[in-house]
Amino acid sequence: MKFVVQVRLFPTPAQEAALADTLLLCNEAAGLVSGIAWETKTFRNYDLRRHTYGRLKAMGLSAQPAQHVIKKVADAYTTVKAQARAKLRKPLTEPIAFRTDAAQPFDDRCLSWQVEERTVSIWTTGGRMKGVRFGCSDDQARALAAYRRGESDLIHRDGLWLLIATCDVPDVDVTEPDAFLGVDLGIANIATTSDGERHTGVHLNAVRRRNRRLRRRLQAKRTTSAKRLLKKRRRKESRFARDVNHVISKRIVTEAARTGRGIALEDLQGIRDRVRLRKPQRITLHSWAFHQLGAFIAYKARRSGVVVTHVDPAYTSQGCSACGHTDRRNRPDQETFSCTSCGFAEHADVNAARNIAARGEAGRAAVNQPNAA
Repeated sequence: MKFVVQVRLFPTPAQEAALADTLLLCNEAAGLVSGIAWETKTFRNYDLRRHTYGRLKAMGLSAQPAQHVIKKVADAYTTVKAQARAKLRKPLTEPIAFRTDAAQPFDDRCLSWQVEERTVSIWTTGGRMKGVRFGCSDDQARALAAYRRGESDLIHRDGLWLLIATCDVPDVDVTEPDAFLGVDLGIANIATTSDGERHTGVHLNAVRRRNRRLRRRLQAKRTTSAKRLLKKRRRKESRFARDVNHVISKRIVTEAARTGRGIALEDLQGIRDRVRLRKPQRITLHSWAFHQLGAFIAYKARRSGVVVTHVDPAYTSQGCSACGHTDRRNRPDQETFSCTSCGFAEHADVNAARNIAARGEAGRAAVNQPNAA
């Protein structure tokens, strides 16, 4: 199983200047290669080398960085064309442009890690630069030392210097669960488990509303300082939401692993196109990072050997987890579930999570049933 480890670099002023010059030159070279690829209609990595390698060397790039710049451009065109074929974006009408601080890949010839010393040695336009400090947790350090594979990307983002490395961890043996922990994803409560644990989204939603009001005021000013503050804060909300999702997913996976259960999630693909809401509710729905939370649960579960299954979410909020009776009148309001058939009452999200857990068990049993034929 592959996952990424992101660490922060702490370069000295001289080292930071060298890193900035390196990114600038590499991305200027990428822009040159992209223009040549567009003019000659040459997008394969090997063919692009014949057209551009000599010019990149003349710009001051060493052999390996030049090869990585060419590969970066070829991969960018491959990705964009695939997205256009899948109708995820419009076809290209001009060459791909690269930001001056766009990520640059480095292999082990250009970048070496000294994990115990928490330093790296990296190629720059001014020569090999040693002793660049980085910070990471103990778990990340162990993963880097034992499982790091392939290239690492140098990124300059929001004033921070980051290195992103890929780690390839051996798969954990998955044991077949006897039961499932159902998880109902929502907006008022980000995640509710069938055990009755609710991870509320009140604080996250309050932060989003406050940020929307602040963005509205700053956008109305149109001053240089307002634009600078908007740029500074542009990823703050997404970082906060990402941290919340990491915490929630870790708790859910830890509880499932501790009790020997699998995790059942709703299959919410396409929900934004299916649901019809008023404009204020649409804003909340489209800022809801349910896909990210589901992805975090899935990869943490794989690392812990926990089974994850996705079930049909239809009528899970209207069906009774006690008797199975389904009626829209079972939900008199957002929080309350009261069965009109058997009288069972429970918090609506907890009841839905129990239905999801039951569907997960039924679906898993059907999959594991022997083939009678």
